[in-house]
Amino acid sequence: MADAYAGRRERVREHCSAAGADAALITRAANVRYLTGCAPCGATLLLTRERALLALPDDLPPDDSGEHLIAPDVTRLPVAAAADTALAAAAAATRFGVTGLAVEEHDLTVSRHRAVAGLAERARLVDLGQVVERLRVVKDEHEIADLRIAAEIADQALGELLESILVGRTERHLAMELERRMIDHGADRAAFPVSVGTGSHSGQAAHQPTDRRVEEGDFLTVVMGAQYRGYGVSTARTFVIGAAPAPWQVELHRLVFRAQRAGREALGPGVEQCVPDRAARQVLEAAGHSEASPHPVGHGIGLEIREAPRLGPSDMGKLDSRVPVTVGPGVHLPGKGGVRIEDTLVVRPLEEGGPELLTITTKELLAL
Repeated sequence: MADAYAGRRERVREHCSAAGADAALITRAANVRYLTGCAPCGATLLLTRERALLALPDDLPPDDSGEHLIAPDVTRLPVAAAADTALAAAAAATRFGVTGLAVEEHDLTVSRHRAVAGLAERARLVDLGQVVERLRVVKDEHEIADLRIAAEIADQALGELLESILVGRTERHLAMELERRMIDHGADRAAFPVSVGTGSHSGQAAHQPTDRRVEEGDFLTVVMGAQYRGYGVSTARTFVIGAAPAPWQVELHRLVFRAQRAGREALGPGVEQCVPDRAARQVLEAAGHSEASPHPVGHGIGLEIREAPRLGPSDMGKLDSRVPVTVGPGVHLPGKGGVRIEDTLVVRPLEEGGPELLTITTKELLAL
């Protein structure tokens, strides 16, 4: 991985040179991790033509797990715990004689930007923009391997929960148990707060678990994801509790399943980002659910749970190979409940087998 980190940093250097800057100040936590391997801790990376200097709090506990090692060719600059690592790195830029400093303006607050400018007084500040975020879109095989493991952890935790007794338990309790199970199976943490919705709460896009208890005949929707070595996945499944599902539940689940499959099958290198959304949305609209998916059908995923690209109805960029994305349409009927089905996949060309499905828990309507 050391060579991978070095290669990423070199591409940032090349961009800085083209923009007339001789150094970059990286403050966004996911970007620092992408370039150094350093887990989020408030660190800042100063990248000059000759060196990579990582300013990080001096009170961090030693990491002997071997999971988040900082690249060996990165020099560490310990900073007092109460101090701002970005300011320490900016001061170092002055000592190194930096004359053009590219900063992530979209990450810095106004006051922080002013403080950096004051300390790097000899340097002209320019906007680095989202250069690192764009580099992060296409993943290498090391990153995809971590995503596969994260998906396996999430699938295993969900599979175990489905084998337990669910009736009478609260949404909140089930969500907490899923988070614990993922950690037990090796996750860093849950990639985002687990959502469990039952009955009239099922199928909602961003439901916060409540003390509502699971009852016979309910739809149960679980939206979850594990994070492994910083890389997260997202998956959503909907099941029915107890006896055989009602006809309307079978019909609604079948509809969302068809929409999700259409979105998945539309993925491919060179495909416009709006195409998977359009494919899924057309299935729902044909069944009379024109307002069922107000949000984009999916988005990129990796070191952050929402990354570029966005798979929305107005997104006109084109997909590349080795880009992990989510595809997750849903329909929620107010007061009644609904269905959401989501997967994390890696865009691959047809000659490589097409989209690689990472989250493999069954999408059938199981009666639990």
